[in-house]
Amino acid sequence: MRTWPCLSYQPPMQRCLTLTVARHSRLVLRNKFASARHQQSAAMSGLLINQPKYSWLKELGLSEDNPGVYNGSWGGSGEVITSYCPANNEPIARVTQATMAEYEETVQKTREAWKIWADIPAPKRGEIVRQIGDALRKKIKVLGSLVALEMGKIYVEGVGEVQEYVDVCDYAVGLSRMIGGPILPSERPGHALIEQWNPVGLVGIITAFNFPVAVYGWNNAIALTCGNVCLWKGAPTTPLTSVAVSKIVAEVLEQNNLPGAICSMTCGGADIGTAMSKDERVDLVSFTGSTHVGKMVAMMVQERFGRKLLELGGNNAIIVFEDADLNLVVPSAVFASVGTAGQRCTTTRRLMLHESLHDTVVERIAKAYKQVRIGDPWDPNTMYGPLHTKQAVDQYLAAIEQAKQQGGTVVCGGKVMDRPGNYVEPTIITGLAHDAPIVHTETFVPILYVLKFKTEEEAFAWNNEVQQGLSSSIFTKDMGRVFRWLGPKGSDCGIVNVNIPTSGAEIGGAFGGEKHTGGGRESGSDSWKQYMRRSTCTINYSKDLPLAQGIKFE
Repeated sequence: MRTWPCLSYQPPMQRCLTLTVARHSRLVLRNKFASARHQQSAAMSGLLINQPKYSWLKELGLSEDNPGVYNGSWGGSGEVITSYCPANNEPIARVTQATMAEYEETVQKTREAWKIWADIPAPKRGEIVRQIGDALRKKIKVLGSLVALEMGKIYVEGVGEVQEYVDVCDYAVGLSRMIGGPILPSERPGHALIEQWNPVGLVGIITAFNFPVAVYGWNNAIALTCGNVCLWKGAPTTPLTSVAVSKIVAEVLEQNNLPGAICSMTCGGADIGTAMSKDERVDLVSFTGSTHVGKMVAMMVQERFGRKLLELGGNNAIIVFEDADLNLVVPSAVFASVGTAGQRCTTTRRLMLHESLHDTVVERIAKAYKQVRIGDPWDPNTMYGPLHTKQAVDQYLAAIEQAKQQGGTVVCGGKVMDRPGNYVEPTIITGLAHDAPIVHTETFVPILYVLKFKTEEEAFAWNNEVQQGLSSSIFTKDMGRVFRWLGPKGSDCGIVNVNIPTSGAEIGGAFGGEKHTGGGRESGSDSWKQYMRRSTCTINYSKDLPLAQGIKFE
């Protein structure tokens, strides 16, 4: 309890002692505050964003501390997280995540924004999407640099990822004048039978660290054109990219006097993702990530009979037959297994070689691996950067140890590199059985398992025996084999290639896979249908009431 001096008497000695203690306490407090200010100043000076080399980050509207919530206005009062650069594990900047109260506010504002957006004709919505694509074009290099800095992929891949968003915007603009259903023949005179497609409403988009721009772009551009509004939760380890992209999109909406909440964002962790999955106001949940988490998301969404679009794992194979052109095989296998340091969902993890050319191909690919230029992701000459996190390095080492225990031989790589950051050597392992547990495990690291097969039937069966069904490819000149591969007894994957790698899909086709990959489809073809609901409409414009199937009810 506090007492005031005028209300209490203290003897002279006690008063002297009290004043001495008080002065000491004030001095301690001053020192604490000074120390806190010094630590804060040191922390700020230690952020990469404050170093001249990375001053370009401010061109994206980023600062030392960034709000992680956007719903027409910027905010965030939740946990403060620091984003780190995988190439040196140094802090870049900080982002304040959303609280559950801010998530609730954002959902409400986003649904209110839908009432305006849904009334805008589709071609006019397409015009807004076109402007988003143009805004991204203007920032493509600096945004690609941020992806390289925060995610760890090489600069050219970072720029290419932003280009995917731009390309999908272009695609969506054309789509805005084409979406719709058919007019079907009615068996009843004086009747019209049509399909009407309408937006689902609010699309919740949960994206992964490995494509922090492109995956949002695939969903966002198509969803907007279809008349939906979007709520985005990016990966917790790439929050600066989420903020930077949202700033670009928000500026376009504001320039057109549209509610910013049409494209909302809430940075956060599993709590926000769980809330989105369980929230009946989120009409479609598009989730990209691991099969393990995707299964949990699917169950939560299904519990409320909601819609889901899942893009999950892949354990992708390249099959090389005896008639293959090895000048195509070697660069394809290297790009697909080493690109993005093995952190693509379409990365080649299994390389199946016909026994007649196994040794030759392994020798050539191992030689090519040793020529891969490893370095800083933002160096234009670098071909291979770091893993995204220290945890991924641990997973890499654990997978190599398991492979050895299961009979594998490390032909190339297999070690953590002695340099700052999360660098590991791209690795080739031979000698494993096709059904070895580690071969059937998707490990998101640059490890390539090389398998030896004898027959086409055997190779096709091995391709299909894993749980995932994302991407697959064969190398052959046999046209009969090509069409068997594409047919009902061939690959069971969503992406089935011939004489090209498993990775590097174009935006014009539907992207996605089967089985434990989730069954979702994004980007091109008729993927737009996932973002809309279909109504079959029968219109009677006659004065009679004939029933279908010739039924008489008189």
